[in-house]
Amino acid sequence: MPQRAAPPAAQRLTQIPLAAGAPNEYIVKRGDTLWDISGTFLKDPWYWPEVWYVNPQVENPHLIYPGDKLSLVMIDGRPRIMLSRGNAYRLSPQARVTQLDEAVTSIPYEQIAAFLSRGLVLERSQIERLPYVLAIRGDRLMAGAGNDIYVRGGSADPTGTRYSVVKIGEELIDPDDNKPVGYQGIYVGEGALSRGGDPATVTLSDTTREALAGDRLLPEAVDIPLNFFPQAPETAIDGRIISVVDGVSLIGQYQVIVLNRGSRDGLGPGDVLSVFQAGETVRDRFANRSFLASAGGVLGGFGGEKVVLPDEEAGTVMVFKVYDRISYALVMEATSDIHVKDAVRSPD
Repeated sequence: MPQRAAPPAAQRLTQIPLAAGAPNEYIVKRGDTLWDISGTFLKDPWYWPEVWYVNPQVENPHLIYPGDKLSLVMIDGRPRIMLSRGNAYRLSPQARVTQLDEAVTSIPYEQIAAFLSRGLVLERSQIERLPYVLAIRGDRLMAGAGNDIYVRGGSADPTGTRYSVVKIGEELIDPDDNKPVGYQGIYVGEGALSRGGDPATVTLSDTTREALAGDRLLPEAVDIPLNFFPQAPETAIDGRIISVVDGVSLIGQYQVIVLNRGSRDGLGPGDVLSVFQAGETVRDRFANRSFLASAGGVLGGFGGEKVVLPDEEAGTVMVFKVYDRISYALVMEATSDIHVKDAVRSPD
């Protein structure tokens, strides 16, 4: 699919509308996200990189902390956001190391915490390399918390290594070309390697469903950096939602979704996309007919030319984890119901 280059930065800067009632100054609060802060100053939060002023006199100028002061100023007729460190940052070097973990994130961590270990899409080649459940101790058919499972494929890991156990679910198909993009991983539970060898023994510590022979094991999830800026993609994106992590049919705010676009399409963490519901197809029973004939068609007929209604904007999502062909995004706003197969596009 051909990609359309984004407008140059100078052009975008002249088009940035401020939020209604944007303050001249704002003191960052604990619990704020960069999305919240951007929306305080800007009508469209994805323009944040265009207005952010990097102050070379500020340590870690790309990080924002509770207590920092953000000032809205005009430079050469363009809005800019300037940062002044609050008193909370003026700590000893040892204390600042701890505070680095308290920097404002782009999206609420708690909204994707479950995803980090419980929602994923796996490629076939990846699945084939993962350790798997060979059998369950005691000749059981199913295992739960407190049970031991025998595992092959991870015997080189040290004792105590923690895993997430997943069941391989349905194959996901890209609706644009009907080609597979991976398999849905269904979270089963967690466990730790209690004895090495081939097979090794893993003791399950927490489960949400029964573990079965053939289930796969993934290393415990590593936290995803969330201090990226919300921004419009550098290239024009036109894709679709292909899955929702918790499997619901209607998708709302703060749910994690899977998109059929990834790094090869120009997507990166922080990219913001608009969601569009596909326009319905209706029959035009009024075209090329007299008024009376049209009225008769309304009352008694179902013929007429098929017309596709316009797509309607339904919300906004932010990408936070990207692979080659797919990416994960969080629904930031939902103005109407969002569904699997709805379109995602670069914001206007």
